Amino acid sequence: MKKLINAPSTVLQESLDGFAAAHADIVALGAERKFVRRAALKPGKVALLSGGGSGHEPLHTGFVGHGMLDAACPGQVFTSPTPDQMLAAVDAVDGGAGLLFIVKNYEGDVMNFEMAREMAGRQIETVVTDDDVAVETSTHSTGRRGVAGTLIVEKLVGAAAEQGRNLAALKALGERVNAATRSMGVALTSCTVPEAGRPTFEIGEDEIEMGVGIHGEPGRRRVKLAPAQTLADEMVSAILSDLGSVSGGEAILLVNGFGGTPAMELYVMYQAARLLLDKHGVAVSRSLVGSYVTSLDMAGCSLTVSMIDDELRGLWDAPVHTAALRWGR
Repeated sequence: MKKLINAPSTVLQESLDGFAAAHADIVALGAERKFVRRAALKPGKVALLSGGGSGHEPLHTGFVGHGMLDAACPGQVFTSPTPDQMLAAVDAVDGGAGLLFIVKNYEGDVMNFEMAREMAGRQIETVVTDDDVAVETSTHSTGRRGVAGTLIVEKLVGAAAEQGRNLAALKALGERVNAATRSMGVALTSCTVPEAGRPTFEIGEDEIEMGVGIHGEPGRRRVKLAPAQTLADEMVSAILSDLGSVSGGEAILLVNGFGGTPAMELYVMYQAARLLLDKHGVAVSRSLVGSYVTSLDMAGCSLTVSMIDDELRGLWDAPVHTAALRWGR
């Protein structure tokens, strides 16, 4: 294992210290590194709080700031944050208008955020993201996984929160965006968790994992490497099949790298996916290409299609200023 770390046991703490120092104009690190919050909070606004296991950076800490999250709780690598982290974050960012938890659909995340919601004794609602279409019949007790589509939910709901919308409206918006968003990923290599020191799964030089999860979970099947166009075709077909009748609609297309994929390859996948969507009557009016919801050093990417209308397009275009996303200011 070759990684730029001092020790596996301290990598998260040191990374959080570096992140907070590098972006001190945007974020502040909570006591005992339990959470990252906005450096300047906005009283009277519904506070948005998310989090999850580390190793997916910039998700979620990189999306704390104006137009997105008020706080994020980082767990250990690929491990849910604990309820005490969420309770500390709630205390730090509650501006008096209630809080909305945005939670990826993994058993530990859902359980711990729900426990924190019950313990907090505050006005808190939850939106659970479950955009991954990779596993056609999920055996996971909580259903489909929440993956890169979580970014789109956080951005659109974050913009609406800045406008002053109330908690009920933001919850409804988050659920609406999630319902219109689908993702699918493909892995060329495994990732290596620092504490493990070895790849999470073994895969041949000429193999890929179609439908991989962001923790290295298996997807639909193990297949031979194929051209980008072929991979994009299967991923887009699965997404559109799940979305249903969307011809004539407008979409955000997110091509997300898993941490070990060059930008050149991500743009190859973007072009292939864009042309396929156009062929199916879906107009890509907004795009995002880059590594935003990663899996440590995994090579591969995911495609996310989120159907939008005039209102949602306006929320996407609204100003955002975080460590990982910045436009309009």
